[in-house]
Amino acid sequence: LLELKGENQFKIRAYQKVVRSIEHLPVEVEQLVAEDKLKGVPGVGEAITKKITELVTTGHLDYYEELKAEFPEGISTLLDISSVGPKTAMLLSSELGIRSVDELEAAIVGGKVASLPRMGDKITENILRHIQALRRKDQRIPIGEALPVVDDILTRLGQVPGVRNLAPAGSLRRFRETVGDIDLMGTADNASQVIQTFVNLPQVKEILASGATKASVVVAGGLQVDLRIVEHDCFGSLLQYFTGSKQHNINLRER
Repeated sequence: LLELKGENQFKIRAYQKVVRSIEHLPVEVEQLVAEDKLKGVPGVGEAITKKITELVTTGHLDYYEELKAEFPEGISTLLDISSVGPKTAMLLSSELGIRSVDELEAAIVGGKVASLPRMGDKITENILRHIQALRRKDQRIPIGEALPVVDDILTRLGQVPGVRNLAPAGSLRRFRETVGDIDLMGTADNASQVIQTFVNLPQVKEILASGATKASVVVAGGLQVDLRIVEHDCFGSLLQYFTGSKQHNINLRER
């Protein structure tokens, strides 16, 4: 968004440096926020610390919303799709007049998007997968349907050597009547081994993302399950963070 706005290149590079630093952190950024250690990350000063803290604790960033408001209506909606960046959103808007997720999906199915510059079948298929993932986030299922799925996954992961803790987080741990995505957390001597076991479980139908310490998959029935393997010393605090509602976490920080 800063690039599209024509912002100062030094400012753009500063944000890009922070992104790279966070991507290569050995711990979750939420842990650094909870322990007030963000300023130890290369490139993170007072201003960016406040922005990251706001985003992590509330799921919302006023500065980002202000930037989105400067662009044509509909661009911000397309940016909700994780594989659609600002340049792609502007291209879709200017070339095809796309203003919504539904319009984008129809254009992909109709073959219009793949013919655009820098697009193609592989990129459009990836966008389509993320559209489906975005819609799954809005869907909720009864907790009674989610529990057996989670129990089976936790049982299988618990058989991996070196696993010490495994637990559900989020709305499932709060025993809400319905749940959306399933959040799981754990600790292990070999995080990558647990992640590899997780993404290769027989009930996994699609791998959305997979890294050294976290992964997201879609299991039978279309339910998205996210797994994070964290450091042993941080398990309790991060489990609380990922279990508490946004407002609850805000209230805790203000005490």
